[in-house]
Amino acid sequence: MVRFFGRRREDEGEPSESSGAAESPAADRLPDGHAPAAPEDGRPPAPPQAGGPHPVPPMPGHEPLVPSHHAPPPGHGAAGGHGPSAGHRPPPGQSQPTAPVPPHQEPDRGASAPVRRSREPRPPGSPWPVWARVPLGRPAARFEPKPPPADPYRPDTLFDGWSTPGLTVRLASVRGDAHRFGGQPRQDDIVVAVHEPTDVVVFAVADGVSAAPQSHVGAALACRTAVADVLRQLDEGRPQVDWSRVVAAAAYQLFMRVTRGAEPTPEQRKEAQALLATTLVTGIVRLTGNGQLDVNLVHVGDSGAWMLHEGRFYPLLGDKKESADGVFSSAVSALPRVPPQIEGTWYTVPEDGVLLIGTDGFGDPLGDGTGTVGEAIAWELGRPPREPLALAWVLDFSRETFDDDRTLLAVWPRHRLDESGGPGAPAARTGGAAG
Repeated sequence: MVRFFGRRREDEGEPSESSGAAESPAADRLPDGHAPAAPEDGRPPAPPQAGGPHPVPPMPGHEPLVPSHHAPPPGHGAAGGHGPSAGHRPPPGQSQPTAPVPPHQEPDRGASAPVRRSREPRPPGSPWPVWARVPLGRPAARFEPKPPPADPYRPDTLFDGWSTPGLTVRLASVRGDAHRFGGQPRQDDIVVAVHEPTDVVVFAVADGVSAAPQSHVGAALACRTAVADVLRQLDEGRPQVDWSRVVAAAAYQLFMRVTRGAEPTPEQRKEAQALLATTLVTGIVRLTGNGQLDVNLVHVGDSGAWMLHEGRFYPLLGDKKESADGVFSSAVSALPRVPPQIEGTWYTVPEDGVLLIGTDGFGDPLGDGTGTVGEAIAWELGRPPREPLALAWVLDFSRETFDDDRTLLAVWPRHRLDESGGPGAPAARTGGAAG
């Protein structure tokens, strides 16, 4: 196989050259037969008989249509596979569950208030609605998330997207189902900025360690500090980024959170580690003269980086070590502990490749990229989606047992973005989000 990306350490020379909208829901409508008819003399309709308005029959079960290669196996329910999930239509030849379903009624607003359905059933064959989660394999159970703590404010989901003269950027971070169910904040964070004089994109992705009570604060501090320090070094005209300085600055901010500006004591260092521990991947990416991406990366912990090229995922980073018995260790090196040696590594991504930086909430279900998750991500991100929300939509896929926060940054050469907006622009490839 032809090698298509180079890799080098900071003290090496230049990198080797690569060779290679869904319709909005229908307005509320009166169910047939439940609207009181107005008398011909123009008087108000007579109130309903004693007993209140007639209940409306339950809405027929329906769910958004899934492409055949993404459809969950027949009979697998939303929780544990012991029956159809809510709204799941049984396979042909099987009957609906016989459990009673209470009729839907509006609150009592007076005798003349009609009973309305909140939404019409979606017609068979309609495309994916943009608000529906994509089930990849066996989906997770459906539930309404609990709110996270209000201080500091942490939205459930964030996404962003823009282009520099040379690069197109899309990013998203979503709260995992475990934190949604438990009411905990999203512990991942991401910061991406552009150094306009050089058209270099600077990024940092962090994954707060779950055992640390304020790791979401540590992740936010680490990302913002790392990006700010890299931008400062680029302003200074440094030929190479001093990554040891960047990582040390991020760790120092975690100590300052505990000490409130004073130099940390040994006890305070331990407190910061227990309270704010977070992983960090930070780096820069720039467009080369031949259309490739030059990427310089450094990391602390088990968040990762990949190159997507011709439908395959190639890992660039990753700290999970496999033991002799084949079990991957969950032990994580994390800030504010700083590894004894910090070295940036250069990679070259080919012109038709994609740089991906993400947390293990994305990396774990991705695996080696050959399964259902890898297939969907490769299909959606093979070219830059026009709408930034498309990345958040596909990243928030539903898959049983994978309930961690997920964060992903994707970078392409800008010339691969179809900016025409015309008939030739990329369409929604799985039926709902812009692709």
